[in-house]
Amino acid sequence: MITGIHTIVYSDDPEATRAYFRDVIGWEFIETSPGWLIFATGPSEGGVHPRTWPGQETPYEQRHELSFFCDDLDATLAELRANGAVIDEEVWQREYGRGLSIPVPGIGRVMLYEPSYEPAWEGAARR
Repeated sequence: MITGIHTIVYSDDPEATRAYFRDVIGWEFIETSPGWLIFATGPSEGGVHPRTWPGQETPYEQRHELSFFCDDLDATLAELRANGAVIDEEVWQREYGRGLSIPVPGIGRVMLYEPSYEPAWEGAARR
C-alpha cells in the first residue's frame, strides 16, 4: 500500500534551497548524510490536471508542479517575511483559493496558496 508522496526538488543551488526550506519555511528535517536533508512537509495531496482546457488550447509545458499550501495565507506570508523571505507579488483570488508565487533560491518560483476547498486528507479521513 502506498502511504505517501516523496517529492524531489532539483536545484541549481541545493544548499540555498535547503537553507530556505529549513530556516525560512521552518520545516523539520532529518539529515541522511552530511548536507543531505529530507524535510517533513506535512500532509500532502495530489491532483491530475489536463494539459489543455477551454481557452488554453496550447498544451501546458510542465509535466509536474510543486505547490505549497497553508491554512492562513496572510499569517503565513507574515511569518515567511519575518524569516527573511522576499515576497514580490500580489495575492490573487481564484476558484480554488487565494495565493501567489514566491521565489525560492535555486529552484525559481513556487505557488503558495490557501485552498478554498477542504484538503483531500481531511475529507478522505472521514470516509
